[in-house]
Amino acid sequence: MGQPLENRYDREAHAIHARDVHFDFSTVPMHYIPGEVLATHVANVMHLVLPEGERAMAAALSEALPYIADARLREEVLGFVGQETQHANSHEGARRHLQSIGLDVEGFVGKVAWLVDRILGDHGLVGRAKKMWLKERLGLFAGMEHFTAVIGEWMLNAAVLEEKGMHPAMLDLVRWHGAEEVEHRSVVFDAYMYLDGSYARRARTGLLATAVLLPLFIVSTAYLYRKDPSPDKGGFWLWQFIRATRRGVIPSWTTFFTEMPRYLSRRFHPSQLGDMDIALRYLAHSPASRAAGR
Repeated sequence: MGQPLENRYDREAHAIHARDVHFDFSTVPMHYIPGEVLATHVANVMHLVLPEGERAMAAALSEALPYIADARLREEVLGFVGQETQHANSHEGARRHLQSIGLDVEGFVGKVAWLVDRILGDHGLVGRAKKMWLKERLGLFAGMEHFTAVIGEWMLNAAVLEEKGMHPAMLDLVRWHGAEEVEHRSVVFDAYMYLDGSYARRARTGLLATAVLLPLFIVSTAYLYRKDPSPDKGGFWLWQFIRATRRGVIPSWTTFFTEMPRYLSRRFHPSQLGDMDIALRYLAHSPASRAAGR
């Protein structure tokens, strides 16, 4: 069994846990970032793609639990699984609402679900083959979680979303999700290091995560833009994309390349990402959390 040089998950004192949240999407319009059709659909990729990926990630971490004897890491993994399940459910609620107002994505979501299961499922393996495939999946998910933590930090700090008048329910959804991505940024990496820890596998699966996520974001955004039933979608999609990137309304696509050198450093650990204080402060005051507590 692999072991990290340091049990870095011991450094953060608070316990990760799933939060009860309630989002009211009933008044969310098709283009909930006003004047930003393409940017809205970039954000929509989270509602379309992430639920299936997060379920697969939670399933892999659940499979890893029998191999983890460290009590603190087990606690972190259980909290992570709960949070990812809540993320998937919340984003699915947003997807159902968007579908109810005309954004027909059912067929594509089904294909994404099939693809995720086909590629990242357990495949019914047993014994040594099962554990080796689990290590591979954890390595791949650790690479993906690096990007979700980076994008989560961006969502927490992107004042431009408020300035553009993003619908409050959707703004809270992406910031709540982003804050929890920062909060649990280290869990999959630490589970991978505990079960395996091979740098060669970490580097290879990290590069593969980049090769998978970037095309998936592009294809999904293009599909959503094409399926948007609105008669006026603004200017040519490419110019919308360029302008939104320049104004900082969406994260830069170059993030998928500029972040890899950091992830590939042998000294890298996800605790170096994000500001935990900002994340926890947002989670303490999120409107969705307050709505659930009423």
